[in-house]
Amino acid sequence: MLETSARLLRLLSLLQSRRDWSSADLADRLGVARRTVRRDVERLRSLGYPVHATPGVFGGYRLGEGAALPPLLLDDEEAVAVAVGLRSGAAGGVAGIEETSVRALAKLEQVLPSRLRRRVAAFQTFTVAMPGTGPTVDVDVLTALTAACRDHERLRFDYTAHDGSVGVRTVEPHRLVSWGRRWYLVAWDLDRDDWRVFRADRVRPRVPTGPRFAPRDSPDGDVVAFLSRRMGTGMWPCQARVRVHAPAEAVAGKITGVVEPIDDRSCALTVCGDSLQTIAVILGFLDEDFDVVEPSLLTEHLARLAARYQTAARPGE
Repeated sequence: MLETSARLLRLLSLLQSRRDWSSADLADRLGVARRTVRRDVERLRSLGYPVHATPGVFGGYRLGEGAALPPLLLDDEEAVAVAVGLRSGAAGGVAGIEETSVRALAKLEQVLPSRLRRRVAAFQTFTVAMPGTGPTVDVDVLTALTAACRDHERLRFDYTAHDGSVGVRTVEPHRLVSWGRRWYLVAWDLDRDDWRVFRADRVRPRVPTGPRFAPRDSPDGDVVAFLSRRMGTGMWPCQARVRVHAPAEAVAGKITGVVEPIDDRSCALTVCGDSLQTIAVILGFLDEDFDVVEPSLLTEHLARLAARYQTAARPGE
C-alpha cells in the first residue's frame, strides 16, 4: 500500500486526469478501502483542492474550479508539451504574454527532472524562431473572441479593413483559427447573411456581448478547409483572373491560386495578392503563356514591366 503522502499525490493525479470518478474506481486504483478514499479527499480539501462529492449509490468525486490555482501534476509528455508551448509563446505572436511565458517557463524548468530538462533544452538549442515582423494580436482580444465562441453569444466589434477604413460588424462567432503567426475569426456576418473571415489583430470587441444564438454547422463542413479557400481569394485586397494556355492539371500546384478547367488545353486561374506588383511576380512563376481577363490595370502593369525587362536585356543599346 502506498504511504499517505504518495497516495495523496496519486489521488490528485487521478482526479486531474478525468472529469468524474466513482469512489469504487478510486479505491481500486489506489488499493485502499473507500473510507480511506474519503479521508484522503478531505485531506486534499484541507490543502485547497476543491474536490466535489456526489452522494448516492452512483456517487463519486470531481475536481472542481477553485479560487486559486493549485499545483498541477503532469506526466513526462505533458510537462515537455507545456514547456515547448511556453517557449513558443515567449517567441511572440500574441501580444502581452511573452514575459508571462518566460516566467512560467523558468518555474517549470526549475522543477523538471534532468531527463526532461535535457529534452526541453534540445528543443531550445536546435530550433530557431524567425523574428516576427507582422502584427500581433492582444491576448485580451483572443480571450474575448474565444469566450464568445464558447458561449454562443453575438459579438459586435470595430473592424479595420484593408484600406484602413473602420466599420462596426455584428457576427455570430464560430471558431478562432491560428494560421502561421496570425489569428483569424470565422463568423456568420449578420449584416451580410454569409460567412466571413476577420483578422483578429484588426478586431476591437465591444462590450457587453449580445444575445445567445443557436450555433451553425461549420462552413463547407470544415472550418479549416473554408479558411484555406478564403485565404486563396477573399482575404486579399487585389485579385486577378487570367486564362492560361495549359491544362488545369499542369497549372495546379505550381502557384497559389484557384484553378478552373476551361477545356483540355486551357484553364482559368484566379490569383490574389496585396498589390498588382505582387500578382505580376506570382504569375512570373507560372512558366506558361496566359492572357489577362481582369483587371485591365494588370495588363497595363505587365506592359510596363515587359518594356523595362526588354531594356534590361539589351544593355548599352
